[in-house]
Amino acid sequence: MAEHNAKKSLLIYLLTGIFLLILCVAVSIGILIKPYEKLQTYLNLVFMDQSMKITPSSGVSGLVIQEKEIETAPPSDQQKFYENGQIIRPVFGEQYAVLNCDAISLSAPVYWGSSAELLDRGACQASSSVVLGETGNVVIDAHVNTFFANLNQLKTGDTVTLYTNYGTFTYEVSEKIQFLNTNKKYVLPTPEDRLTLYTCEAQVLGTSDNRIGVICSLVSKQFYNPAEEAST
Repeated sequence: MAEHNAKKSLLIYLLTGIFLLILCVAVSIGILIKPYEKLQTYLNLVFMDQSMKITPSSGVSGLVIQEKEIETAPPSDQQKFYENGQIIRPVFGEQYAVLNCDAISLSAPVYWGSSAELLDRGACQASSSVVLGETGNVVIDAHVNTFFANLNQLKTGDTVTLYTNYGTFTYEVSEKIQFLNTNKKYVLPTPEDRLTLYTCEAQVLGTSDNRIGVICSLVSKQFYNPAEEAST
């Protein structure tokens, strides 16, 4: 009987040890996944082959990703700006803006449209939203483990600037938001000018159904060229 109990106790200790080992490994993997994904994304950007500046995407049939040089220096005081001006409409997969926010040390390329490949490279603007410079809701999202990792740190009054090759658009954070991914309230068109930034709520394992973000009010539009006069 004593020998039987000893074997039983030994088995329990072994099973307990195995269980704790598996638990520790699972937790370690969960902790390391997101830093690895973030590092890998930035490494891909840094070491991207310059010959692949325009690349066919395997994930979306016919998609061509177009990288563009966009000036983000503060506008010169001597430069003339226009409140209404020419808008250069992007095509799907084209980088057409750069999003800057000094409050959270954010600088991200913005692509027109959304796909897994584009989200790996930067922030994506919903093609159902208005182009920068038009009146309405500009809706932009990005991964929480890369470009929008600090989006939750934005505060009311923080400034967000979007640069394009045809103008500079400045917004101010007016409201922080949280919603389920099935709730389309904040991404629908609006009659007023606004910028909506959002991302997934961060969690250790898997993806969340919750979204967090901010709504920003338009401060200024600075077009580089005046609007073309309508022909008579």
